[in-house]
Amino acid sequence: MISFDKFHGTGNDFFVIDAAQPVTDRRRLAIDLCDRDSGIGDGDGSTGADGVLFLALEAGYASPRVVMTLVQPDGSTAPMCGNGARCAAAWAAERTGERVVMVDTQSGTRRATVDETAVSIEMGMPRFSPEAVPLARDEPLVEEPIGDLDATAVDTGVPHAVAFVDDVSTIDLESVAPPVRHAEVFPRGANVTVASPDGAGGFDQRTYERGVEGETRSCGTGAVAVAAAARKLGRTEDDSVTVSPPGGELDVEFSGTEAILRGPTEREFAGRVSLGGSRSVEIDGDAGATADD
Repeated sequence: MISFDKFHGTGNDFFVIDAAQPVTDRRRLAIDLCDRDSGIGDGDGSTGADGVLFLALEAGYASPRVVMTLVQPDGSTAPMCGNGARCAAAWAAERTGERVVMVDTQSGTRRATVDETAVSIEMGMPRFSPEAVPLARDEPLVEEPIGDLDATAVDTGVPHAVAFVDDVSTIDLESVAPPVRHAEVFPRGANVTVASPDGAGGFDQRTYERGVEGETRSCGTGAVAVAAAARKLGRTEDDSVTVSPPGGELDVEFSGTEAILRGPTEREFAGRVSLGGSRSVEIDGDAGATADD
C-alpha cells in the first residue's frame, strides 16, 4: 500500500506521495489516480486530481529542502507548478515544524514561507524572450492573434499564452484554447490563460493546462503570467496584483528579481492505495471501494 495526502491550493488539487515509497511506474500511477471519472475520490463528490506530487525531504540544510516532481494526469512531468510548489511547502512544514522551506523544482529552487493563513513562494522573474518561453521564432510574442485569441507569451517556469478579454466567463475555453496550446509557435506547447479586469484593480483568470488537457480551478504559474503580462502591456503599474481563478484568490507581488505568489492551501484528506491488478483504497483508515485496474 502506498500512503498519500490530498492537498489543494485554491482548488488546484494534487495527490502528494512521499518519494521514499517504492513506486516503480509513476506515470501509470498518476494516470490512474488523477482520472476525474475513476480516480481516487473522497466520497463527497471530488474525484481525481490535477497531478501527483512526489516529494523527497532532504536533511542537512539550514531550512528544510523538498525535491518536487509533478506528474500530470496524462503521465507527463511539468517543470514547475506554483500551486503545487505551495502545497509541497505546506506538506514539508507539517512534517518538520519549520515555516521556511526550500522547494527544488525542475525550474530551479524556490523559497517558500508558510504561515497560518497562506503559503508564499518565490517564482523567479517572468520572462518574455523567445528563448525562455520557448518560441519557434526570434522575436517575443506580444498581443498577436493565435487562433481566436490575441496572445502574449511568457515563461513563469512553464510557458503561458496570456490573452486579455472583456469577461473570462463568456469564453468557451475548451474550444478556443487547444489551437493555441498546440500552435506551431510553441514547440513545447503552452498553457492557455485568459484574463479580464475584475473592476477592483485585479484580474479574473481561467487557465487551460497542458498535461491536464483541460481547465483547472486554479493555476499559480498562470496567475503570475497574468500579472506579468498586465504590467508589460500597461494594464497595471502595481507591484502587487490580485488574480482570481475560479478556485479562489491569489496575490502576485513583484519585488526585486522575484515574483512572489501567495495564497491559501488545504490538506483535504489522507489515505492509502494498493498497487497491482486491482486497486484497493483506504481513506483516513476506512476501507474504500475496490476497482479493477
